[in-house]
Amino acid sequence: MQSVTIRSGSELRQALQAARPGTQLLLAPGEFGAGYFLENIHGAPSKPIVVRAADPAHPPRFSGGSVALHLARVSWLEIHDLVIEKMSQNGLNIDDGGQYTKPSHHVTLKNLRISELPAGNRDGIKLSGLDDFRVEGCQIARWGGSGIDMVGCHRGKIVGCTFREGGDNGVQCKGGTSEIAIQRCRFESAGLRGVNLGGSTGLEFFRPPVAAMPAQARYEARSLTVEGCTFSGSDAPLAFVGVDGATVRFNTFFLPRKWVLRILQETRLPEFVPCRRGVFESNLVVFRSDFWSEGGVNIGSGTAPETFTFTRNFWWCQDRPDRSRPRLPSAETGGIYGQDPLLGSDLKPRPGSSALKVGAHALPPTL
Repeated sequence: MQSVTIRSGSELRQALQAARPGTQLLLAPGEFGAGYFLENIHGAPSKPIVVRAADPAHPPRFSGGSVALHLARVSWLEIHDLVIEKMSQNGLNIDDGGQYTKPSHHVTLKNLRISELPAGNRDGIKLSGLDDFRVEGCQIARWGGSGIDMVGCHRGKIVGCTFREGGDNGVQCKGGTSEIAIQRCRFESAGLRGVNLGGSTGLEFFRPPVAAMPAQARYEARSLTVEGCTFSGSDAPLAFVGVDGATVRFNTFFLPRKWVLRILQETRLPEFVPCRRGVFESNLVVFRSDFWSEGGVNIGSGTAPETFTFTRNFWWCQDRPDRSRPRLPSAETGGIYGQDPLLGSDLKPRPGSSALKVGAHALPPTL
């Protein structure tokens, strides 16, 4: 692997355009500004192009512009250990350059720290038309729109990330997004909705294009998974929104402000399926009766709540144990209600708890 040390923004632009498979760009500590737009950067299998801090303990800093990095039509690319803050729009954009049938692919984002984005539709990481990707160990705080926003993205994993003090959503998957796993993340007051499984997207932005989806079976998102995550706060830590199949399992939900989950339909065209086939299982839910609306589940019109399944969840109303049973749209199998889970300050059950087999701490290591 060829390594090149980069000490300035001009060097970074030149080096990225000249990079070849296997090139590693080591960014020295210091300020790199913002506003980098680069396209057609391609590594190769087992030879990615890597952009990372030369010294992760003293990472390079991108600040004070519209977008730190905007990368279009890229593949086999890794970005590690950067600090991005105080952008006026998004922190980091990766997309297909408007070529909806030719997605960017095989991108890894690792140990990025992104924060201080203004209110409104400003995202920490904006991904549009990206396949086969991984976002790992990133910390995203104080954004306006979504911590990570995906439009038309497929076969991705978001692992071990932390989202704090957000605006609208922590993570959003919409616009034809499918086969995404959100694993072992923390959501701490991470927006009105912690994870938005689906959403509302202009038809012109879908990947695949709406016309390529089966008639009468179109969707905002499909085949999504949220597992091993811990949520505290948010009006609704979880929302199923026009999604066709999503599994939420082995998560801990602590003191949501209104509901633990919502079932909604925001894209109302008749060829789109109603929000359906959600699975909610082996989760630990701790709430208070004075911050608990509609029995904990908000159901909007145009949805198919009867297709949702609830299995082996643990429900505890902190101030009124007698009100621990939620109001679900279908009967639950094997639920536990009204038992104190004996949580420690780390939101994990202490020894002797009857909640040891549910919640984020109980996610099997093979999942």
